[in-house]
Amino acid sequence: MARLGRALRAVPVPLALIAMIGLAGAVLGRVYAGPLLTWLVLGAAVGSVLVSVAARRLPSWLVAPVSVLAMAGWTAWSLRLTATRAELPGGLAEVAADAAANGIPRLLTAMIPVEPTPDTVLVPLVAAWLAGLAGAEVAMRAGRVLLGYLPPVLLYAAALYVVGPNADPAIGPTLALVAVAVLGLAVPAGGTAGADPAAGLDPAVRAAVRARLAAASAAGLAVVVGLVALLGPLLAGQVDGRPVDPRRYVEPPQVETLDENPLIRISGWALNPGQQLLDVRTQRSGPPGSAPAPDGGPGVADRPVPIRLAVLSDYDGVTWRVGATYRNAGRILPATAPAPDSTVETVRQEISVAGLSGRLLPAVATPREVTGARVAYDPTTGTLIRPEGLTPGLRYSVTSALETPDANLLGTADVPAGEEVARVLRVADGVPDPLRRLAAQLAESNGAPYARAAAVEQFLAEHYRLVADAPSGHAYPNLNFFLFGPRDAGGQRGTSEQFAAAFAVLGRLTGLPTRVVVGFRAAGDGPVRAGDAYAWPEVLFEGLGWVPFDPLPRPDEEPRPVEEDFRPAPEEPPPSEVPEPTVEPTATPQPAAAPGGPAGSGGPSTALLVGGGTGGVLLLVVAALLTLLLMRRSLTRGRLERGDPGQRIAGAWREVTDALRLAGHPVGGDLSASEVAARARAVLPFGADVEELAGLLNQTAFAPATATTEQAARAATTAGDYVAALRAARPWWRRLLWSVRPGPLRWHR
Repeated sequence: MARLGRALRAVPVPLALIAMIGLAGAVLGRVYAGPLLTWLVLGAAVGSVLVSVAARRLPSWLVAPVSVLAMAGWTAWSLRLTATRAELPGGLAEVAADAAANGIPRLLTAMIPVEPTPDTVLVPLVAAWLAGLAGAEVAMRAGRVLLGYLPPVLLYAAALYVVGPNADPAIGPTLALVAVAVLGLAVPAGGTAGADPAAGLDPAVRAAVRARLAAASAAGLAVVVGLVALLGPLLAGQVDGRPVDPRRYVEPPQVETLDENPLIRISGWALNPGQQLLDVRTQRSGPPGSAPAPDGGPGVADRPVPIRLAVLSDYDGVTWRVGATYRNAGRILPATAPAPDSTVETVRQEISVAGLSGRLLPAVATPREVTGARVAYDPTTGTLIRPEGLTPGLRYSVTSALETPDANLLGTADVPAGEEVARVLRVADGVPDPLRRLAAQLAESNGAPYARAAAVEQFLAEHYRLVADAPSGHAYPNLNFFLFGPRDAGGQRGTSEQFAAAFAVLGRLTGLPTRVVVGFRAAGDGPVRAGDAYAWPEVLFEGLGWVPFDPLPRPDEEPRPVEEDFRPAPEEPPPSEVPEPTVEPTATPQPAAAPGGPAGSGGPSTALLVGGGTGGVLLLVVAALLTLLLMRRSLTRGRLERGDPGQRIAGAWREVTDALRLAGHPVGGDLSASEVAARARAVLPFGADVEELAGLLNQTAFAPATATTEQAARAATTAGDYVAALRAARPWWRRLLWSVRPGPLRWHR
């Protein structure tokens, strides 16, 4: 019975260690897809602790090698299980080597929910086993139970750190961890429970020992209470705080320059149209209740669907770029709710890579499941990459949800605005004047967003020619030559690169959020060749999502010259041909001096007159510029330094609105302060906090005399920082003229 009692008293500590490590696995498993990781970590906890319990009679130096061998077996079985479930190719050695080399970065860059794959479970399994080994050896062999709890607690803290803000606060598991630790400490682990450590000693020695034990217990209790008093409020204040996301410290997978701007590959593919890039097998199913077209034409599942390669959202006036942030993903990709009243079609494709290079992985929009290849995913654009790069013979399967908006809603749909779409509304500096005038002409008679987009689409399709030998390029000068260059010199002709880029730029100039997509036409099963590659633009509509447009000309239509429908810039009116009236002289003119007259009889020399006149004009110009500069600075000082705090806040706001007008972004008087602040943020996303200045202005308007001197000083600083940043973003010659433009001196207040 005594032996059984000692055995029962030895059970709580191993159970507590297993439970604490299992709770760490449960906390980490909240960002994983399914409960597999939690069970694998719990298995590692049970295995590591039981090995230490079974080997407690062995020498301490022999326990670690035995436990590591058991860990290798459990880890190999777990890697094989997860590789089989994820349908990853390759043998166990190859999978294990890849997981060991890339486990930590892939764990911290994986898209949530994380799929349990060899590279995302290896690190948690090894950490859990080592924590169980260290905790069991310290707690059971050395008898230091509290110190033995340190490895599981550190493992739990690491799990919380890895999860970060990507899951709800783990209050329940944390309380359970504390309860398990307390229960493990409450039950003695040895067979001397309840024994008096001073028994058998002399009375005087026994009294001294008991006094020391009491003092040590009191001191320990005081230390614990003090730590609770000091750290309790700090920890309580962190309950509702947002934890740090460790993923921001790890660089996600990157693409090569060729993949960052695949638009430049269109012209090369067009010159070699027979090159096979892919081989595709497609299965399509329309939405419930879909039926063939009533006229006998193609039904929902028969229409061609394009395969997307990349989505380009950023344009700096020189090149379009993807600008995506890719996260390692499992087979199941994050799903987004479809737009109301849209139809969703499921498209399943088996794709084999032939001659396509790079890292971008072609797929129909929007991918939901990928098998046969390890991928990274950008949910903003819905594009995929294979971090290892594409290789001939690579085979993978993609299941996509192809969304088609209700065409009847496009005519009345609006386009979004604000910071969320500032990226796809941004127009870089340096737009040629003909592009601006063409955009204004196309928009002046088309008020609705869809009508403007359709007008741009129709103009490009009717006036330009699609050719395969046009040179690549979509910078502002290239687009200006494509749109307005002489036909006999190569203008007004291009590949789909120029058509899509021109549509996107003209669309943004008319207020449409646009982007460019590069992909392939896939009419059905079979090879996809280089001649099937093309680019098309898309426009974002509220409630409908991204809608594609086709600005390419029809094959059977001859394009009309641009000059027939594009109004050129008005020229300066010619000088009047009516002769000016001749004024009759009222006095007899003096006879001109004959050549060779006396040298002293002539006036100043011509060079002297020209030099003096030029110098006088320059002095007048410099004096005028200095006067304007001083007047502008006096106006700014008067606004920001004179009057009560409310007047100074209003003056700071006028500095911001005048700066927007100087930068070519005037704001109307019908806009509220919050709307003007939102527009200012869209013009300069990384400028000063104009929203705070708008709040101060509203405060002075609705609660006069409540503004403080500190608020006025902060408003002046905010306005100065924003104006300086806005000025710095202008071209150098505009920065020189910024401070001497007379507009702010005369604009209506």
